[in-house]
Amino acid sequence: MTSADRSAVRAAVVIPAYEAASTIALVVADARRHLDTVLVVDDGSQDGTAERATLAGADVVRHERNRGKGASLLTGMRTLAARGFTHALSMDADGQHLGGEIPTLLAAARAEPAAIIIGVRQIGTQEVAAANLFGNRFANAAIRLAAGTAVGDTQSGFRVYPLATVLALPVDGERFEYESTVIIRAARAAIPVRSVAVEVYYPPIAERRSHYRKVVDTLRIIRAVAPLLVRH
Repeated sequence: MTSADRSAVRAAVVIPAYEAASTIALVVADARRHLDTVLVVDDGSQDGTAERATLAGADVVRHERNRGKGASLLTGMRTLAARGFTHALSMDADGQHLGGEIPTLLAAARAEPAAIIIGVRQIGTQEVAAANLFGNRFANAAIRLAAGTAVGDTQSGFRVYPLATVLALPVDGERFEYESTVIIRAARAAIPVRSVAVEVYYPPIAERRSHYRKVVDTLRIIRAVAPLLVRH
């Protein structure tokens, strides 16, 4: 890798956050150990998420109402692009993604700056709800078919996005479905999609908080992906 390749990546962290006051400070602090700029997009929270993120050292932009994870990612990526960043490294606000894996994702991005890098979650012996595993496997199969390329973990939100090319893609939905459809759109636009293994943390099932609504949001993903699959 040349010095030009390294200079092609100027990255910052973007964290979509909704009602994440209990975890956001630790996530921001963890991320800031590896990248100086951490941008939290507060998606209409009412629990003090924005204030705690600011106190932890993040830059914060806010949606006045809840618009969804995809909309928050887009707001964050557009904000970072306007500030001169070339890449956004996305993390979830719940503490699942580990700051210690940021260098792994960045190394892959620096090796191939034009690519979307997806962190493939290594669950190991951690407990995951059976419904979640089934949903992930179903989504993986459908998205791989529609994209026409192998993607290790289509539902992982731990990614690096090359901003100029990703922000030029059409947007199919602004909630959880965005992370699925952007893979398909990228692959069809000849943007490479690469996978790297990353460790993640899953608390015991009884302690987990997720804003993913298993029925509603799964149907949103199906509704967004199905037309792309048919057109493929």
